[in-house]
Amino acid sequence: MKKILRKSFFARPTLVVAHGLIGKFLVKKNGNRVEVVMITETEAYDGHKDKASHASRGETPRNRPMFGEPGRFYVYFVYGMHEILNIVTGPKGYPAAVLIRGVAGVTGPGKLTKFLKIKRTLNNKEATPENGLWFEDRGVKINKKDIRQTPRIGVSYAGSVWSKKCYRFVLKNENRK
Repeated sequence: MKKILRKSFFARPTLVVAHGLIGKFLVKKNGNRVEVVMITETEAYDGHKDKASHASRGETPRNRPMFGEPGRFYVYFVYGMHEILNIVTGPKGYPAAVLIRGVAGVTGPGKLTKFLKIKRTLNNKEATPENGLWFEDRGVKINKKDIRQTPRIGVSYAGSVWSKKCYRFVLKNENRK
């Protein structure tokens, strides 16, 4: 069973989507080749008040996709070397997104985008086969007990409250810390 995840899947609360993406598949068309990888790690960034979110300081040209329609990509460049992939969640106007941190066999959001050849040209595009990158439910059932919920990685700048929020979801058997 292959079912493409549409806008309605992403138009839900960010933490629900972040948890729900574990065990789903990210599909990338690169020329004649199609890469299919199971998502094993996500992080949620939820609203204006989330001090770890790019949206905490208001809307800017960079973070504008976060304020847009759910099911669109928010792809940005960090550390002068990495493209980072997020999917926008929740209702339009509420800035929220889920960072895709890892897939089976590839850990780290920068390594993931390099592996799949994801570029900023996908920024603010809808997650669809027509755009070359999308999500699928392929019927893999993940037990809730097999998903760990932990604090996000690398957000100490967000202060003692927001840096400790357990907004990271990790498939347990992926041998991560």
